[in-house]
Amino acid sequence: MDLFILLIWILILAFFFAKVEIHIEGGNGWGAGLPTWRIEKHWLLDIFWGGRPMTGYHAWIFPFIILLFHTVFFIGSAWSMKLEAKLISSIIIFWIMEDFLWFILNPHYGLRKFNRNDIQWHSHRWLIFMPADYWIFLTVASLLFWYSQ
Repeated sequence: MDLFILLIWILILAFFFAKVEIHIEGGNGWGAGLPTWRIEKHWLLDIFWGGRPMTGYHAWIFPFIILLFHTVFFIGSAWSMKLEAKLISSIIIFWIMEDFLWFILNPHYGLRKFNRNDIQWHSHRWLIFMPADYWIFLTVASLLFWYSQ
């Protein structure tokens, strides 16, 4: 039951953040139309960023979400490896849910355009019906969550 409640909570957070990003980015995914700096190509992006560009927007929003999830340590929870594993797992699940919801809820995309041909920044690595990143990070999140129990 705790896992179900946690997943519902993460889904709610992801829904709201996806809606914010849709209003920020519109149909220009991965910050393509934002007035920010971009690094399009670098070998480190291939290793750590799935080949996607690094933008000023993402450089700030990713640490913000990490810090937000870690607020629990500043309101009374003691740090532990198991709680940290659960938080990292939750952050990973948040980003997968948020990314998927961005496509589903975005009037420029929708479920029918959730494919490698219509999503250039996810286009080079798909496995079955999802970006390979989803599969990889779902596995990592599951292992971290299993460890946290």
